[in-house]
Amino acid sequence: MATTADQARVALGVRLRDIRRDAGLSGTQLANVSGWPPSKVSKIEHGRQTPTEADLSAWCDVCRAADQLPDLVAAVRSIETQYAEWRRVLRTGTRRRQEASAKAYEKARLFRIWEPAVIPGLLQTMSYATAVLATVIDFRLIPDDAEEGARARLARQRVLADDDRRFHVVIGEQALYTNVGGTDVMAEQLRHLLRLLRFPQLRLGIVLRDSPYRVPLHDGFWILDEALVQFDTYTAELSLIRPDEIGIYARAFERLAALAVYGPEVRKVISAATVGSQH
Repeated sequence: MATTADQARVALGVRLRDIRRDAGLSGTQLANVSGWPPSKVSKIEHGRQTPTEADLSAWCDVCRAADQLPDLVAAVRSIETQYAEWRRVLRTGTRRRQEASAKAYEKARLFRIWEPAVIPGLLQTMSYATAVLATVIDFRLIPDDAEEGARARLARQRVLADDDRRFHVVIGEQALYTNVGGTDVMAEQLRHLLRLLRFPQLRLGIVLRDSPYRVPLHDGFWILDEALVQFDTYTAELSLIRPDEIGIYARAFERLAALAVYGPEVRKVISAATVGSQH
């Protein structure tokens, strides 16, 4: 079975083949000019060999495609690193995963976050975070360290107090109603959200449940500055660094943010959910 790294390598090979063809060169011609064996070009283009950054530089130089080099370099750097297998990351529980995320957060100054069905980790209470991680632990059949993981997750929230950071968070209205941990946990979490609205660094928007369909809706994602997009699947955590991919997620976030309500309307929507959670 092809791994995600294999698939990314094949996609890169297709891009390089197109660049070569656009330059009007055969594989043999490219290999000869670059001083490579002819088989190297074929292996790279069919995803059987990962090119080095030096290979990419030579490829773009010969094909007169220097403008594409930065994006290709980003692609090759991400092939082996953009997919972190959950079994490896979580094999000792959830705490180390939370601590690893904190390192990325410390570097970022602009956070753009979309979560359709749950409250994002940066805005969670201890009880809510524990319940979320308990679900992950039960689903993944990994060591139970939900409380330790939750404490590490809350420790990441110290970035919220930094005046030089900005947080634009957009959630789906459903996140206010997804029953995480029970009635008391939800009521506490919603009250906490209302308190967080006082933070000048935080801009919170809510996409209402009857909002028009203006962007393909998938799972949540986080954009850190203009450098990284992170999101989870059932089997992997993906970290994207290619500028074109980051641009696509930035466009999706802009459209979701345009659908959201803000300010007094957000307080009204959360307050209504808070009343509902108490019944």
